[in-house]
Amino acid sequence: MTTQQIINHTTMKVLLINGSAKPNGCTARALKEVEKTLHEQGIETDWVNVGNKVVRGCIGCNKCAELGKCVFDDAVNEAAPLFEQADGVVVGTPVYYAHANGGLLAFLDRLFYSTPFDKRMKVGAAVVSSRRAGSTSAFDDINKHFTISCMPVVPSTYWNEVHGFTPEDVEKDLEGLQTMRNLGRNMAFLIKSIALGRDQMGLPDVENSTFTSFMDGL
Repeated sequence: MTTQQIINHTTMKVLLINGSAKPNGCTARALKEVEKTLHEQGIETDWVNVGNKVVRGCIGCNKCAELGKCVFDDAVNEAAPLFEQADGVVVGTPVYYAHANGGLLAFLDRLFYSTPFDKRMKVGAAVVSSRRAGSTSAFDDINKHFTISCMPVVPSTYWNEVHGFTPEDVEKDLEGLQTMRNLGRNMAFLIKSIALGRDQMGLPDVENSTFTSFMDGL
């Protein structure tokens, strides 16, 4: 099978997670620009809006290890199958007090912790919308979920952010929208490249036998 045949044979999908309380606000406008580019590259998409839902934080009960899902049956468990099926995920957030939406972070903590499926080599990207400042710290909030899960982080030509107080303002942020398009192209490239690598070489081995806890007091 040729490279193009492998790519054409495989249905590739990205999950877009909107962490804004406004389903059609500035964050959604940025995500839609990424989505449009993904579609142009032959990548399908699913959407989840979580910023307008009540999501509690993780309580560390570890029932997910027994149940295979979070003990709180809400938006986290609804999104989990879409996450499992996806080759990549784009998480968008508005900036509140120089960090990501607190409800979104609670959602991500529980989604990543409670899902037992292998996340290796799914690709991840954070998208941030701010009026003025705090975007890079919010960007960092989200990316940590990817890097602890063996998920490559997708880059662009600037930090993945748009600026504006309204979606109409974002339309004027030509550099921000350009960054979203470049992000979409890079994400499509990485997804397709990883699919080829998985087909030809398999995924890298992962060691999970060591857990440092310092219970001996040293």
